[in-house]
Amino acid sequence: MEQILRTLCGVGGPSGFESQAVLAAKELLGPLMDEVWTDRLGSLVGVRRCGKSGAKKLLLDAHLDEVGLVVTGMKDGFLRFKANGVDVRMLPDREVAILTDPPMLGVVACLPPHVLSAEEREKAPEIKDLFVDTGLSQEEAERRIPIGTPMVYRTDFTALGERQRCAKAMDDRACFAALLRTAQLLLNRELDVDLYIVGSVCEETGGRGAQVMAQGLGPDFCIAVDVTHGKTPDSPKDGAFVMGGGPVVGIGPNMARWMVRRLLAKAEKLGMPIQKEVMEGSSGTNGWEMQIANEGIATAILSVPLKYMHTPVEVVETGDIEETARLLAAFVEDLGREEAVL
Repeated sequence: MEQILRTLCGVGGPSGFESQAVLAAKELLGPLMDEVWTDRLGSLVGVRRCGKSGAKKLLLDAHLDEVGLVVTGMKDGFLRFKANGVDVRMLPDREVAILTDPPMLGVVACLPPHVLSAEEREKAPEIKDLFVDTGLSQEEAERRIPIGTPMVYRTDFTALGERQRCAKAMDDRACFAALLRTAQLLLNRELDVDLYIVGSVCEETGGRGAQVMAQGLGPDFCIAVDVTHGKTPDSPKDGAFVMGGGPVVGIGPNMARWMVRRLLAKAEKLGMPIQKEVMEGSSGTNGWEMQIANEGIATAILSVPLKYMHTPVEVVETGDIEETARLLAAFVEDLGREEAVL
């Protein structure tokens, strides 16, 4: 699990520029599936066919894109940029990977506190006032870094205590790791549904990758597997979940009630700790788009707690990923037979 997380989080793949993340994921998914391919938007899909005539289709989705930046111009070799999903407070003095070929290092420029007024020190910076320092002249920067080049946080994959792991892009590659583990757990088990595992693109820009995939494949059921907020001392009491407390089952209008009941029943049968997240409207996940694809698809949301979402130091607990995979594997087994009586 640690090596899978290290591999997936180690590549840059912001929304619209996911190709390297998709390639890394494809290498890991291929040996577990009967067939693997990418669709027209670039999302990754693998299928394991059960071999039964008229079998229904279950789609498990986790998005592969991450938050990032895009170069919009430059001045004296310093890059201007726009952000997608990035918290501006995280940017000053951060290292970034400029995704040229090969990638280059950049640092987000910041003024030292000595030259800031008291008012400036109290304010969060605005994107328009920030630059990425490349160490290059204007001429060299123009030659090597085209307008539209993406950038992502540059951070190391590190252990945080014994069970937690810290890196950029854990949202949502930790959940794709859970899907890979699910496929491993099911390798020698007989299925009665065709299982599709999807690493979708463009979730951070509105879920288009998952929507197109759901429309094209026409599954009978979908589960969006994404992260939710992990509990910290300053997090809201009712909006954050215990790290190591097990997977989080979404409850609300974005989820088919029978699928929620099945997830909870399987967790109880496994003796697995489970957490519940009430989502009164949009789940903020790909489940929102997949639920209304075509004539409508029965959908569920399963989440992994994660601390510090959309920052360079996203943290997950490996046990939660393993338990999420165990629950998904239990959900998949006998789904075709049991769904008929739910």
